Amino acid sequence: MQASNTNNDVLNGPIISTFLKFAIPSILGLLAITTASIVDGIFIGQFVSSAGLAAITLLIPFFTLIFAIALMFSIGGAVRAGSYLGQSNIKAASAVFSKCLISILVVSLLFMSFSLILDRQILTLLGAPEELVTLVLPYFHIICVVLVLQVTSMVLYYFIRLDNRQKLGTFALVAGALINIALDALFIISLEMGLKGAAMATLAAQIVQMLILSTYFLSKKRRLRLLLRPGNWSEVVKVAYNGLSEFVNELSGGMVILLLNWLLIIHQGVSGLAAFAVINYLIFISLMIYYGIADALHLLISQNHGAAQAKRIRDFLITAMVIVLSLSLSIISVLLLYPEWLIQLFLQDDAVESQQLSAQFILLVWPLFVVNGLNVTLSVYLTAMQKPLQSMLVALTRGLILPAALLLLFVALLPDKQFLIALPLAEWLTFIFALVLCWKYSPSNIIEKKKLT
Repeated sequence: MQASNTNNDVLNGPIISTFLKFAIPSILGLLAITTASIVDGIFIGQFVSSAGLAAITLLIPFFTLIFAIALMFSIGGAVRAGSYLGQSNIKAASAVFSKCLISILVVSLLFMSFSLILDRQILTLLGAPEELVTLVLPYFHIICVVLVLQVTSMVLYYFIRLDNRQKLGTFALVAGALINIALDALFIISLEMGLKGAAMATLAAQIVQMLILSTYFLSKKRRLRLLLRPGNWSEVVKVAYNGLSEFVNELSGGMVILLLNWLLIIHQGVSGLAAFAVINYLIFISLMIYYGIADALHLLISQNHGAAQAKRIRDFLITAMVIVLSLSLSIISVLLLYPEWLIQLFLQDDAVESQQLSAQFILLVWPLFVVNGLNVTLSVYLTAMQKPLQSMLVALTRGLILPAALLLLFVALLPDKQFLIALPLAEWLTFIFALVLCWKYSPSNIIEKKKLT
């Protein structure tokens, strides 16, 4: 089945308006997810306890494992399928879609089973003291089930967007976020269900989100089909390889958070962990915005890569970087001008120690917000140009090697909490490295080499 590219805005439309057409729905969708997660944190911090906020922070490193796998299939698969769509090969794109969706469903079910069987051992490994284990266990059990829906929806969302159904994807995410927020208020505040209420709200929201995304299969105009016999499964290895940098980026970020959690528990106790939870949410907010831009970028670049249009690739990359830098400066302005307001959103008035620590943490880590979005953008560019090894090196450098090495070095050399300057320093050193790689693998260089072969 072939399709014409003549009226395809990705390949022929104006750069800025086409970019915004894809980026805005993606940003709104991911901001919806971000808003729901932030409200979760606010409700837990304000109406449960700072210990509850610390407890869910401890779970982040473990859950990044399954999210890393989901991102690998989502982005690696969407890039590969996007390249096929750029060549008008609809059947091959549908095969990639089917393999990715089936693969993540199987993997997530195995992950859920493993997590439920070894629940206490996992929480202990994450560094949770016994009082936090007891507090978070009911939440953990429900969320392990929710993750099956969440990561399957993630893969489906990326491919729906690839097929120009941005509005459907955004509507699903926004609807899920609004339901999550409303049920958080009901379960946590009105019914006083604590962390279990937060988990139940997330479960209900994910069910609705999955149902909305599934309406894609009812559309007769869709290009991607779900094939029960999608052909050679060895292509999954190529998809995974192409999404390797996103896997490494997410997983290594989780490992660094795990290291941070251990160091904070040792040096600052549960109050320090709760204080850094505020920073985690701020980093999460910024990254979700950047990922929304990156989602649009990898879709636009992958199809133009398939169509061998180097100039359009360069123009889309420049557009993305200008927007990211502008947003970064806006986030930093809010962070430095209104730190007390941000902190008080998440922490109760009586959590004085955690509030003071959080303010000190912000002064140490704010420079990372200048370049973390640019690093995400450059890494996604390399992925979309089918340079997964180089993209993985950027992701591994910013997400694990530099932050982990610098944290361990600085915790031994610097007093008290000063070791946190390792985080912004790692981002800035990675930015220099990423610029060098993207200059070497510029669109014109890659497309010319592709034509010659």
